[in-house]
Amino acid sequence: MVMNFKGAAIAQEQDIKYEKISDYMAKDLITFTPDMEIAEAIDVMLKKKISGGPVLNERRELVGMLSEKDCLKVLVQSSYHNIPSGKGKVKDFMSENVKTLDIDMDVVECANEFLTTYFRRFPVTQNGVLKGQISRRDIMRAAQKIKSTTW
Repeated sequence: MVMNFKGAAIAQEQDIKYEKISDYMAKDLITFTPDMEIAEAIDVMLKKKISGGPVLNERRELVGMLSEKDCLKVLVQSSYHNIPSGKGKVKDFMSENVKTLDIDMDVVECANEFLTTYFRRFPVTQNGVLKGQISRRDIMRAAQKIKSTTW
């Protein structure tokens, strides 16, 4: 007599679909222009309690990002060159090589992007047009909603 012990059949793991970053991104953004005075941009960041934002040209195209770190360059540059702090334009301090995320990306893919870069936020685009911005904190909110059964 041959006995064959077979475990209980386990349902095939289904592809888990995570929410899109568009469900969590900020859509009403505070933006800057390249020709804006850096001192004015810093004032806006402090008053609005934001740590940075997209820089858009006159056609509303994304040309850079301005962060707190970029703004710290103002202080360092003025101390080295002995010039009054806050002189210059946003374009002189912004980061130009901007990594964007597509609006259809899911929150887990986005979390991985944050884990593999030092960025605190990413501009979100659709067909090259700025649609919003996603931050680490936005993805943390998404992570709270993911059920433990999906991990």
